Amino acid sequence: MLTIDEIKRFIAEDKSDSRKYDARIAQRYYEAEHDIKNYKLYYYDAEENLVEDKTRSNIKISHPFFTELVDQCIQYLFSGDEPYARSDDPELQKVLDEAMNENDDFNSELSDCMTDAKVKGSGYLYLYKNKDGKISVQCADSLSLIEVRAKETQDKCDYVILYYVERIGKNHQPITKIEVWDKDKAWFYVQDGDGKIEEDKDVDFNPRPHILYTKGDDETLYYDSFGQIPFFRLDNNKKRTSDLQPIKALIDDYDLMSCGLSNNLQDITEGLYVISGFDGDNLDELIKNIRTKKTIGLGENGGVDIKTINIPYEARKVKLQEDEKNIYRFGMGLNSAQVGDGNITNVVIKSRYALLDLKSDKFEIKLRQFLKRIVEVILDDYNKSHDTAYRIEQVYFRFERNIITNETDSAAIKQTEAQTRQVNIQTLLMLLDVIGTDEMRRLICEQLDLDYEEIKDKLPDIQDNPEDGMDGLEDLLNGGNDEQ
Repeated sequence: MLTIDEIKRFIAEDKSDSRKYDARIAQRYYEAEHDIKNYKLYYYDAEENLVEDKTRSNIKISHPFFTELVDQCIQYLFSGDEPYARSDDPELQKVLDEAMNENDDFNSELSDCMTDAKVKGSGYLYLYKNKDGKISVQCADSLSLIEVRAKETQDKCDYVILYYVERIGKNHQPITKIEVWDKDKAWFYVQDGDGKIEEDKDVDFNPRPHILYTKGDDETLYYDSFGQIPFFRLDNNKKRTSDLQPIKALIDDYDLMSCGLSNNLQDITEGLYVISGFDGDNLDELIKNIRTKKTIGLGENGGVDIKTINIPYEARKVKLQEDEKNIYRFGMGLNSAQVGDGNITNVVIKSRYALLDLKSDKFEIKLRQFLKRIVEVILDDYNKSHDTAYRIEQVYFRFERNIITNETDSAAIKQTEAQTRQVNIQTLLMLLDVIGTDEMRRLICEQLDLDYEEIKDKLPDIQDNPEDGMDGLEDLLNGGNDEQ
Protein backbone atom coordinates (compact mmCIF):
# COMPACT_ATOMS: atom_id res chain seq x y z
CA MET A 1 0.00 0.00 0.00
CA LEU A 2 1.29 3.48 -0.90
CA THR A 3 1.93 5.90 1.95
CA ILE A 4 0.60 9.47 2.06
CA ASP A 5 4.08 10.87 1.40
CA GLU A 6 4.52 8.60 -1.62
CA ILE A 7 1.13 9.64 -3.06
CA LYS A 8 2.01 13.32 -2.63
CA ARG A 9 5.40 12.80 -4.29
CA PHE A 10 3.93 10.93 -7.26
CA ILE A 11 1.35 13.67 -7.85
CA ALA A 12 4.01 16.41 -7.64
CA GLU A 13 6.23 14.55 -10.13
CA ASP A 14 3.29 13.98 -12.47
CA LYS A 15 2.42 17.69 -12.61
CA SER A 16 5.93 18.43 -13.90
CA ASP A 17 6.11 15.47 -16.29
CA SER A 18 7.22 16.57 -19.79
CA ARG A 19 4.84 14.13 -21.48
CA LYS A 20 1.88 15.56 -19.56
CA TYR A 21 3.09 19.08 -20.42
CA ASP A 22 2.93 18.26 -24.15
CA ALA A 23 -0.45 16.59 -23.65
CA ARG A 24 -1.87 19.74 -22.04
CA ILE A 25 -0.72 21.80 -25.02
CA ALA A 26 -2.38 19.33 -27.38
CA GLN A 27 -5.59 19.51 -25.34
CA ARG A 28 -5.54 23.31 -25.71
CA TYR A 29 -5.17 23.02 -29.46
CA TYR A 30 -8.00 20.49 -29.66
CA GLU A 31 -10.17 23.08 -27.90
CA ALA A 32 -8.99 25.76 -30.41
CA GLU A 33 -6.93 27.63 -27.79
CA HIS A 34 -3.81 28.16 -29.91
CA ASP A 35 -0.62 30.07 -29.08
CA ILE A 36 -1.88 32.92 -31.28
CA LYS A 37 -4.19 33.85 -28.40
CA ASN A 38 -1.11 35.12 -26.51
CA TYR A 39 0.41 36.96 -29.47
CA LYS A 40 1.47 40.58 -28.80
CA LEU A 41 2.82 43.43 -30.92
CA TYR A 42 5.73 45.65 -29.82
CA TYR A 43 7.55 48.75 -31.00
CA TYR A 44 10.54 50.85 -29.89
CA ASP A 45 9.65 54.25 -28.49
CA ALA A 46 11.71 57.43 -28.84
CA GLU A 47 13.99 56.31 -26.01
CA GLU A 48 14.58 52.90 -27.64
CA ASN A 49 12.43 51.09 -25.06
CA LEU A 50 10.50 48.04 -26.21
CA VAL A 51 6.84 48.81 -25.58
CA GLU A 52 3.71 46.77 -26.29
CA ASP A 53 1.70 48.34 -29.08
CA LYS A 54 -1.95 48.42 -28.03
CA THR A 55 -3.15 50.75 -30.78
CA ARG A 56 -2.44 48.60 -33.84
CA SER A 57 -4.80 45.80 -34.83
CA ASN A 58 -3.92 42.46 -33.25
CA ILE A 59 -6.52 39.98 -34.44
CA LYS A 60 -6.21 36.56 -32.78
CA ILE A 61 -8.05 33.81 -34.62
CA SER A 62 -7.35 30.11 -34.04
CA HIS A 63 -7.82 27.77 -36.99
CA PRO A 64 -8.74 24.37 -35.46
CA PHE A 65 -7.20 22.03 -38.04
CA PHE A 66 -6.13 19.68 -35.24
CA THR A 67 -9.70 19.31 -33.99
CA GLU A 68 -10.86 18.36 -37.49
CA LEU A 69 -8.04 15.87 -38.04
CA VAL A 70 -8.67 14.05 -34.75
CA ASP A 71 -12.47 13.87 -35.10
CA GLN A 72 -12.09 12.88 -38.75
CA CYS A 73 -9.98 9.83 -37.88
CA ILE A 74 -12.26 8.68 -35.03
CA GLN A 75 -15.46 8.99 -37.05
CA TYR A 76 -13.87 7.38 -40.10
CA LEU A 77 -13.08 4.27 -38.06
CA PHE A 78 -16.75 4.08 -36.99
CA SER A 79 -18.22 4.98 -40.39
CA GLY A 80 -19.11 1.39 -41.37
CA ASP A 81 -22.57 -0.10 -40.96
CA GLU A 82 -21.34 -3.52 -39.82
CA PRO A 83 -20.50 -4.34 -36.16
CA TYR A 84 -16.82 -4.03 -35.29
CA ALA A 85 -16.77 -6.79 -32.63
CA ARG A 86 -17.60 -10.07 -34.36
CA SER A 87 -17.81 -13.80 -33.82
CA ASP A 88 -18.78 -16.75 -35.99
CA ASP A 89 -20.84 -18.07 -33.07
CA PRO A 90 -24.36 -16.53 -33.35
CA GLU A 91 -24.97 -16.67 -29.59
CA LEU A 92 -21.64 -15.02 -28.79
CA GLN A 93 -22.39 -12.39 -31.45
CA LYS A 94 -25.54 -11.46 -29.51
CA VAL A 95 -23.44 -11.00 -26.36
CA LEU A 96 -20.99 -8.75 -28.22
CA ASP A 97 -23.80 -6.73 -29.80
CA GLU A 98 -25.42 -6.09 -26.43
CA ALA A 99 -22.18 -5.25 -24.64
CA MET A 100 -20.42 -3.26 -27.38
CA ASN A 101 -21.72 -2.96 -30.95
CA GLU A 102 -25.23 -1.76 -30.13
CA ASN A 103 -24.41 -0.22 -26.74
CA ASP A 104 -24.46 3.55 -27.22
CA ASP A 105 -23.01 4.20 -23.75
CA PHE A 106 -20.04 1.93 -24.45
CA ASN A 107 -19.40 3.44 -27.88
CA SER A 108 -19.64 6.99 -26.55
CA GLU A 109 -17.04 6.32 -23.85
CA LEU A 110 -14.86 4.39 -26.30
CA SER A 111 -14.98 7.33 -28.72
CA ASP A 112 -13.89 9.71 -25.93
CA CYS A 113 -11.04 7.35 -25.01
CA MET A 114 -9.90 7.17 -28.65
CA THR A 115 -10.03 10.96 -28.88
CA ASP A 116 -7.88 11.24 -25.74
CA ALA A 117 -5.37 8.83 -27.28
CA LYS A 118 -5.08 10.87 -30.49
CA VAL A 119 -4.93 14.20 -28.65
CA LYS A 120 -2.89 13.40 -25.52
CA GLY A 121 -0.98 10.31 -26.64
CA SER A 122 -2.95 7.87 -24.50
CA GLY A 123 -6.50 7.36 -23.23
CA TYR A 124 -8.00 5.27 -20.42
CA LEU A 125 -11.21 3.33 -19.91
CA TYR A 126 -12.36 2.50 -16.40
CA LEU A 127 -14.39 -0.71 -16.05
CA TYR A 128 -17.07 -1.13 -13.41
CA LYS A 129 -20.35 -2.98 -12.81
CA ASN A 130 -23.54 -0.96 -13.14
CA LYS A 131 -26.72 -1.38 -11.07
CA ASP A 132 -27.88 -4.16 -13.43
CA GLY A 133 -24.77 -6.17 -12.68
CA LYS A 134 -23.31 -5.71 -16.18
CA ILE A 135 -19.89 -4.45 -17.19
CA SER A 136 -19.86 -0.75 -18.04
CA VAL A 137 -17.05 1.61 -19.00
CA GLN A 138 -16.17 5.24 -18.42
CA CYS A 139 -13.44 7.35 -19.99
CA ALA A 140 -10.84 8.53 -17.45
CA ASP A 141 -8.81 11.68 -18.06
CA SER A 142 -5.24 10.62 -18.82
CA LEU A 143 -3.92 13.98 -17.58
CA SER A 144 -5.10 13.12 -14.05
CA LEU A 145 -4.01 9.49 -13.96
CA ILE A 146 -0.66 8.12 -12.78
CA GLU A 147 0.65 4.59 -13.26
CA VAL A 148 2.91 3.41 -10.42
CA ARG A 149 5.30 0.53 -10.99
CA ALA A 150 7.76 -1.12 -8.66
CA LYS A 151 10.10 -1.31 -11.67
CA GLU A 152 9.90 0.91 -14.74
CA THR A 153 10.68 -2.04 -17.01
CA GLN A 154 7.65 -4.13 -16.03
CA ASP A 155 4.51 -4.07 -18.20
CA LYS A 156 1.76 -4.10 -15.59
CA CYS A 157 1.56 -1.36 -13.00
CA ASP A 158 1.11 -2.02 -9.29
CA TYR A 159 -1.08 0.99 -8.54
CA VAL A 160 -3.07 3.65 -10.37
CA ILE A 161 -3.48 7.09 -8.81
CA LEU A 162 -6.40 9.19 -10.03
CA TYR A 163 -6.66 12.80 -8.82
CA TYR A 164 -9.03 15.57 -9.82
CA VAL A 165 -10.38 18.87 -8.48
CA GLU A 166 -13.92 18.26 -7.28
CA ARG A 167 -14.79 21.86 -6.31
CA ILE A 168 -13.42 25.14 -4.99
CA GLY A 169 -13.64 25.44 -1.21
CA LYS A 170 -14.72 28.33 1.00
CA ASN A 171 -11.18 29.76 1.14
CA HIS A 172 -10.95 29.66 -2.68
CA GLN A 173 -8.67 26.64 -2.48
CA PRO A 174 -9.26 23.60 -4.73
CA ILE A 175 -10.64 20.49 -3.07
CA THR A 176 -8.80 17.59 -4.73
CA LYS A 177 -10.11 14.04 -4.63
CA ILE A 178 -7.49 11.28 -4.82
CA GLU A 179 -8.09 7.59 -5.54
CA VAL A 180 -5.50 4.82 -5.30
CA TRP A 181 -6.33 1.52 -7.04
CA ASP A 182 -4.66 -1.87 -6.99
CA LYS A 183 -5.80 -5.25 -8.37
CA ASP A 184 -8.22 -5.85 -5.48
CA LYS A 185 -9.49 -2.58 -3.97
CA ALA A 186 -9.34 1.22 -3.91
CA TRP A 187 -8.46 3.85 -1.27
CA PHE A 188 -9.99 7.32 -1.26
CA TYR A 189 -8.38 10.56 -0.04
CA VAL A 190 -9.05 14.30 -0.09
CA GLN A 191 -6.72 17.32 -0.09
CA ASP A 192 -7.65 20.94 0.67
CA GLY A 193 -5.41 23.21 -1.43
CA ASP A 194 -1.78 22.27 -0.85
CA GLY A 195 -2.54 20.94 2.59
CA LYS A 196 -2.25 17.47 4.01
CA ILE A 197 -3.72 14.49 2.17
CA GLU A 198 -6.29 12.85 4.43
CA GLU A 199 -8.65 9.91 4.30
CA ASP A 200 -11.97 10.83 2.64
CA LYS A 201 -14.65 10.51 5.33
CA ASP A 202 -17.47 10.96 2.80
CA VAL A 203 -16.79 7.57 1.17
CA ASP A 204 -18.33 4.45 2.67
CA PHE A 205 -16.17 1.33 2.85
CA ASN A 206 -12.75 2.94 2.55
CA PRO A 207 -10.81 1.03 1.31
CA ARG A 208 -13.44 -0.47 -0.95
CA PRO A 209 -13.33 -3.57 -3.18
CA HIS A 210 -13.85 -3.18 -6.93
CA ILE A 211 -17.39 -4.60 -6.81
CA LEU A 212 -20.03 -4.39 -4.08
CA TYR A 213 -23.42 -6.08 -4.56
CA THR A 214 -26.40 -7.73 -2.88
CA LYS A 215 -28.33 -10.89 -3.78
CA GLY A 216 -32.09 -10.61 -4.15
CA ASP A 217 -33.82 -9.44 -0.98
CA ASP A 218 -30.79 -10.25 1.11
CA GLU A 219 -29.31 -6.98 2.40
CA THR A 220 -25.96 -8.61 3.03
CA LEU A 221 -23.18 -6.94 1.02
CA TYR A 222 -20.94 -9.16 -1.07
CA TYR A 223 -17.73 -8.08 -2.73
CA ASP A 224 -15.59 -9.14 -5.66
CA SER A 225 -12.69 -7.83 -7.73
CA PHE A 226 -11.62 -7.91 -11.35
CA GLY A 227 -8.31 -9.49 -10.40
CA GLN A 228 -6.53 -6.59 -12.10
CA ILE A 229 -6.54 -2.81 -11.95
CA PRO A 230 -9.75 -1.81 -13.81
CA PHE A 231 -8.06 0.97 -15.84
CA PHE A 232 -7.11 0.05 -19.40
CA ARG A 233 -4.78 2.24 -21.46
CA LEU A 234 -5.07 2.88 -25.21
CA ASP A 235 -1.86 4.24 -26.76
CA ASN A 236 -1.77 6.41 -29.86
CA ASN A 237 1.65 5.06 -30.87
CA LYS A 238 4.73 3.42 -29.41
CA LYS A 239 6.04 6.65 -27.86
CA ARG A 240 2.58 7.75 -26.69
CA THR A 241 2.86 11.10 -28.44
CA SER A 242 0.04 13.31 -29.68
CA ASP A 243 -0.97 13.70 -33.32
CA LEU A 244 -0.29 17.42 -32.82
CA GLN A 245 3.48 16.98 -32.69
CA PRO A 246 4.27 16.95 -36.46
CA ILE A 247 1.87 19.77 -37.38
CA LYS A 248 1.91 22.25 -34.48
CA ALA A 249 4.48 24.55 -36.13
CA LEU A 250 2.48 24.51 -39.37
CA ILE A 251 -0.75 25.42 -37.58
CA ASP A 252 1.02 28.25 -35.71
CA ASP A 253 2.41 29.57 -38.98
CA TYR A 254 -1.03 29.44 -40.60
CA ASP A 255 -2.51 31.37 -37.67
CA LEU A 256 0.21 34.04 -37.96
CA MET A 257 -0.15 34.41 -41.73
CA SER A 258 -3.93 34.59 -41.61
CA CYS A 259 -4.10 36.98 -38.66
CA GLY A 260 -1.30 39.09 -40.16
CA LEU A 261 -3.33 39.50 -43.33
CA SER A 262 -6.38 40.51 -41.27
CA ASN A 263 -4.29 43.04 -39.36
CA ASN A 264 -2.95 44.50 -42.61
CA LEU A 265 -6.47 44.95 -43.96
CA GLN A 266 -7.60 46.49 -40.68
CA ASP A 267 -4.73 49.00 -40.59
CA ILE A 268 -4.60 49.85 -44.29
CA THR A 269 -6.44 53.16 -43.81
CA GLU A 270 -3.67 54.51 -41.60
CA GLY A 271 -0.66 54.24 -43.89
CA LEU A 272 2.65 56.01 -43.24
CA TYR A 273 2.75 59.70 -42.30
CA VAL A 274 5.51 61.79 -43.88
CA ILE A 275 5.60 65.00 -41.84
CA SER A 276 7.56 68.18 -42.52
CA GLY A 277 7.74 71.36 -40.41
CA PHE A 278 6.67 69.70 -37.15
CA ASP A 279 6.15 72.41 -34.50
CA GLY A 280 7.20 70.54 -31.38
CA ASP A 281 9.96 68.51 -29.80
CA ASN A 282 8.16 65.35 -28.58
CA LEU A 283 7.84 62.57 -31.14
CA ASP A 284 5.68 60.48 -28.81
CA GLU A 285 3.22 63.35 -28.55
CA LEU A 286 3.06 63.56 -32.34
CA ILE A 287 2.32 59.84 -32.66
CA LYS A 288 -0.33 60.06 -29.94
CA ASN A 289 -2.05 63.01 -31.63
CA ILE A 290 -2.15 61.18 -34.97
CA ARG A 291 -3.63 58.01 -33.47
CA THR A 292 -6.12 59.55 -31.05
CA LYS A 293 -6.94 63.20 -31.89
CA LYS A 294 -6.24 62.88 -35.63
CA THR A 295 -4.68 66.38 -35.50
CA ILE A 296 -1.11 67.67 -35.28
CA GLY A 297 0.56 71.06 -35.04
CA LEU A 298 2.89 72.11 -37.88
CA GLY A 299 5.08 75.08 -38.67
CA GLU A 300 4.55 77.70 -41.37
CA ASN A 301 5.97 75.52 -44.13
CA GLY A 302 4.87 72.20 -42.61
CA GLY A 303 2.94 69.49 -44.36
CA VAL A 304 1.68 65.91 -44.08
CA ASP A 305 1.87 63.34 -46.84
CA ILE A 306 0.19 59.93 -46.27
CA LYS A 307 1.88 57.01 -48.02
CA THR A 308 -0.29 53.93 -48.40
CA ILE A 309 1.15 50.44 -48.16
CA ASN A 310 0.69 47.67 -50.68
CA ILE A 311 -0.39 44.55 -48.82
CA PRO A 312 1.55 41.42 -49.91
CA TYR A 313 -1.76 39.64 -50.47
CA GLU A 314 -0.63 37.15 -53.12
CA ALA A 315 2.42 36.12 -51.13
CA ARG A 316 0.36 35.55 -47.99
CA LYS A 317 -2.29 33.68 -49.98
CA VAL A 318 0.28 31.30 -51.45
CA LYS A 319 1.83 30.76 -48.01
CA LEU A 320 -1.56 29.99 -46.47
CA GLN A 321 -2.33 27.48 -49.22
CA GLU A 322 1.05 25.81 -48.76
CA ASP A 323 0.59 25.60 -44.98
CA GLU A 324 -2.90 24.14 -45.36
CA LYS A 325 -1.68 21.51 -47.82
CA ASN A 326 1.17 20.49 -45.49
CA ILE A 327 -1.09 20.39 -42.42
CA TYR A 328 -3.31 17.79 -44.09
CA ARG A 329 -0.32 15.98 -45.59
CA PHE A 330 1.72 15.60 -42.40
CA GLY A 331 -1.42 15.35 -40.27
CA MET A 332 -2.43 12.46 -42.56
CA GLY A 333 -6.00 13.64 -43.07
CA LEU A 334 -8.55 14.31 -45.80
CA ASN A 335 -8.85 17.91 -46.97
CA SER A 336 -12.57 18.15 -47.75
CA ALA A 337 -12.05 21.63 -49.21
CA GLN A 338 -9.75 20.31 -51.91
CA VAL A 339 -11.26 21.08 -55.32
CA GLY A 340 -8.97 19.37 -57.82
CA ASP A 341 -9.33 19.61 -61.59
CA GLY A 342 -13.04 18.70 -61.74
CA ASN A 343 -12.43 15.10 -62.81
CA ILE A 344 -13.56 13.54 -59.51
CA THR A 345 -13.71 9.82 -60.24
CA ASN A 346 -13.83 7.10 -57.59
CA VAL A 347 -10.13 6.45 -58.17
CA VAL A 348 -9.36 10.11 -57.41
CA ILE A 349 -11.57 10.04 -54.31
CA LYS A 350 -9.87 6.89 -52.99
CA SER A 351 -6.45 8.43 -53.57
CA ARG A 352 -7.44 11.40 -51.40
CA TYR A 353 -8.30 9.00 -48.58
CA ALA A 354 -4.88 7.30 -48.82
CA LEU A 355 -3.21 9.17 -45.94
CA LEU A 356 -6.29 8.93 -43.71
CA ASP A 357 -6.43 5.19 -44.41
CA LEU A 358 -2.76 4.83 -43.52
CA LYS A 359 -3.20 6.69 -40.21
CA SER A 360 -6.36 4.72 -39.40
CA ASP A 361 -4.62 1.41 -40.17
CA LYS A 362 -1.81 2.20 -37.74
CA PHE A 363 -4.20 3.26 -34.98
CA GLU A 364 -6.53 0.31 -35.61
CA ILE A 365 -3.76 -2.12 -34.62
CA LYS A 366 -3.49 -0.47 -31.21
CA LEU A 367 -7.29 -0.31 -30.94
CA ARG A 368 -7.76 -4.03 -31.61
CA GLN A 369 -5.18 -4.91 -28.95
CA PHE A 370 -6.95 -2.59 -26.52
CA LEU A 371 -10.45 -3.97 -27.23
CA LYS A 372 -9.20 -7.53 -26.87
CA ARG A 373 -8.28 -6.82 -23.23
CA ILE A 374 -11.71 -5.25 -22.61
CA VAL A 375 -13.54 -8.21 -24.20
CA GLU A 376 -11.58 -10.67 -22.06
CA VAL A 377 -13.05 -9.07 -18.93
CA ILE A 378 -16.55 -8.95 -20.44
CA LEU A 379 -16.45 -12.62 -21.47
CA ASP A 380 -15.02 -13.72 -18.12
CA ASP A 381 -17.85 -11.95 -16.28
CA TYR A 382 -20.49 -13.33 -18.68
CA ASN A 383 -19.15 -16.88 -18.38
CA LYS A 384 -19.38 -16.73 -14.57
CA SER A 385 -22.96 -15.42 -14.53
CA HIS A 386 -24.36 -17.57 -17.41
CA ASP A 387 -22.31 -20.77 -17.02
CA THR A 388 -20.81 -20.51 -20.52
CA ALA A 389 -17.29 -21.01 -21.80
CA TYR A 390 -16.73 -18.34 -24.43
CA ARG A 391 -13.09 -17.60 -25.24
CA ILE A 392 -11.38 -14.50 -26.60
CA GLU A 393 -10.12 -16.59 -29.53
CA GLN A 394 -13.70 -16.72 -30.79
CA VAL A 395 -13.81 -12.93 -31.17
CA TYR A 396 -12.25 -10.78 -33.88
CA PHE A 397 -12.48 -7.10 -34.78
CA ARG A 398 -13.08 -5.52 -38.15
CA PHE A 399 -13.68 -1.82 -38.75
CA GLU A 400 -15.45 -1.21 -42.04
CA ARG A 401 -14.96 2.30 -43.44
CA ASN A 402 -17.25 4.14 -45.82
CA ILE A 403 -16.09 6.82 -48.21
CA ILE A 404 -18.06 9.13 -50.46
CA THR A 405 -18.32 8.03 -54.08
CA ASN A 406 -19.15 9.52 -57.46
CA GLU A 407 -22.58 7.97 -58.18
CA THR A 408 -22.25 8.54 -61.93
CA ASP A 409 -18.89 6.80 -61.93
CA SER A 410 -20.27 3.94 -59.81
CA ALA A 411 -23.22 3.49 -62.18
CA ALA A 412 -20.87 3.40 -65.18
CA ILE A 413 -18.72 0.76 -63.45
CA LYS A 414 -21.78 -1.40 -62.71
CA GLN A 415 -22.93 -1.10 -66.31
CA THR A 416 -19.51 -2.16 -67.57
CA GLU A 417 -19.50 -5.14 -65.18
CA ALA A 418 -22.97 -6.18 -66.38
CA GLN A 419 -21.90 -5.97 -70.03
CA THR A 420 -18.76 -7.99 -69.30
CA ARG A 421 -20.82 -10.63 -67.51
CA GLN A 422 -23.21 -10.86 -70.46
CA VAL A 423 -20.30 -11.35 -72.89
CA ASN A 424 -18.86 -14.08 -70.67
CA ILE A 425 -22.21 -15.91 -70.58
CA GLN A 426 -22.58 -15.71 -74.35
CA THR A 427 -19.08 -17.14 -74.72
CA LEU A 428 -19.99 -20.01 -72.41
CA LEU A 429 -23.12 -20.77 -74.46
CA MET A 430 -20.96 -21.11 -77.57
CA LEU A 431 -19.03 -23.84 -75.74
CA LEU A 432 -22.17 -25.76 -74.71
CA ASP A 433 -21.37 -28.80 -76.89
CA VAL A 434 -17.90 -28.99 -75.38
CA ILE A 435 -18.49 -28.58 -71.65
CA GLY A 436 -22.00 -30.08 -71.27
CA THR A 437 -25.25 -28.86 -69.69
CA ASP A 438 -24.45 -29.32 -65.98
CA GLU A 439 -21.08 -27.65 -66.21
CA MET A 440 -22.64 -24.84 -68.28
CA ARG A 441 -25.26 -24.18 -65.58
CA ARG A 442 -22.62 -24.15 -62.87
CA LEU A 443 -20.38 -21.68 -64.75
CA ILE A 444 -23.31 -19.37 -65.50
CA CYS A 445 -24.26 -19.37 -61.82
CA GLU A 446 -20.69 -18.37 -60.98
CA GLN A 447 -20.98 -15.42 -63.36
CA LEU A 448 -24.22 -14.36 -61.64
CA ASP A 449 -22.92 -14.94 -58.08
CA LEU A 450 -25.53 -17.63 -57.41
CA ASP A 451 -25.30 -20.88 -55.44
CA TYR A 452 -25.69 -23.58 -58.08
CA GLU A 453 -26.59 -26.32 -55.58
CA GLU A 454 -29.51 -24.30 -54.20
CA ILE A 455 -31.16 -23.38 -57.52
CA LYS A 456 -30.08 -26.12 -59.94
CA ASP A 457 -33.54 -27.76 -59.87
CA LYS A 458 -35.18 -24.48 -60.93
CA LEU A 459 -32.86 -23.79 -63.86
CA PRO A 460 -34.35 -24.21 -67.38
CA ASP A 461 -32.90 -26.66 -69.88
CA ILE A 462 -30.43 -24.97 -72.21
CA GLN A 463 -29.26 -28.07 -74.06
CA ASP A 464 -31.79 -28.16 -76.95
CA ASN A 465 -32.45 -24.44 -77.37
CA PRO A 466 -29.77 -22.25 -75.82
CA GLU A 467 -31.52 -18.93 -76.59
CA ASP A 468 -34.87 -19.99 -75.09
CA GLY A 469 -33.04 -21.53 -72.16
CA MET A 470 -31.16 -18.29 -71.54
CA ASP A 471 -34.38 -16.26 -71.74
CA GLY A 472 -35.93 -18.63 -69.21
CA LEU A 473 -32.93 -18.21 -66.94
CA GLU A 474 -33.21 -14.40 -67.12
CA ASP A 475 -36.97 -14.58 -66.38
CA LEU A 476 -36.24 -16.76 -63.35
CA LEU A 477 -33.63 -14.31 -62.03
CA ASN A 478 -35.82 -11.26 -62.70
CA GLY A 479 -38.76 -12.93 -60.97
CA GLY A 480 -36.57 -13.71 -57.96
CA ASN A 481 -35.39 -10.10 -57.78
CA ASP A 482 -39.00 -8.82 -57.95
CA GLU A 483 -39.96 -11.02 -55.02
CA GLN A 484 -37.13 -9.60 -52.99
